[in-house]
Amino acid sequence: MGFTGILIIVLVLIVISAIRVMREYERAVVFRLGRFLKVKGPGLFILWPGIDKMVRVPLRVVAMDIPPQDVITRDNISIKVNAVAYFRVFEPDKAILEIEDYLYATSQLAQTTLRSVLGEYEFDDILTKREKLNQRLQKIIDTQTDAWGIKVSAVEIKHVDIPQEMQRAIARQAEAERERRAKVIHAQGELQAADNINKAAKIISQTPAGIQLRFLQTLSEIATEKNSTTIFPVPIDLFAPFIKKLNEKE
Repeated sequence: MGFTGILIIVLVLIVISAIRVMREYERAVVFRLGRFLKVKGPGLFILWPGIDKMVRVPLRVVAMDIPPQDVITRDNISIKVNAVAYFRVFEPDKAILEIEDYLYATSQLAQTTLRSVLGEYEFDDILTKREKLNQRLQKIIDTQTDAWGIKVSAVEIKHVDIPQEMQRAIARQAEAERERRAKVIHAQGELQAADNINKAAKIISQTPAGIQLRFLQTLSEIATEKNSTTIFPVPIDLFAPFIKKLNEKE
């Protein structure tokens, strides 16, 4: 084999070794002799050995777990809170050139932001205003990571670990609230019943026969009870017609 043949084989091997393929969800940040050249991909491209170097950057959304953080709320209650952040790289060159390790940096930023933001709220607000807190966390983290070419799409608080003494206090508070609602409902029922009884009494008082019918209905209701002895008052109006007739005969 002559020199020409050897040279052709070497060139073919160099070209084969220079071929790179990036998937649809990946990009290559290419450096030539240490200087940033361009972002390449997806698909096939040439990377000259010994001259060009590349850093592979995935573009898919990353779900990063934020470890539990010790938080002291505005009303001086100590809790542990963990969350999850969803983000993706939208400018691969910035993610490599502007920050040493964008995954680690985003994780640290999310942890410190979680502690500082939740510390501004009272304990009840953290439990009841999750959506508002999630939106504020997402906005703060996204603003700071924008310079790194990272877009934070969502931050969700997953769990709030409450001390045992606070759990007991919350249980007592919930029980007291339920009792308060029960008393209010009972009082409203008594008020409505009294109002209806007052209206019924006014209607019945306009018809003397209605009073007697109501009295007889009460006797009927008492009779349904299996009592051995029943004592009830008899209105004198029932005997008025008889007394009147006796007086006329006399």
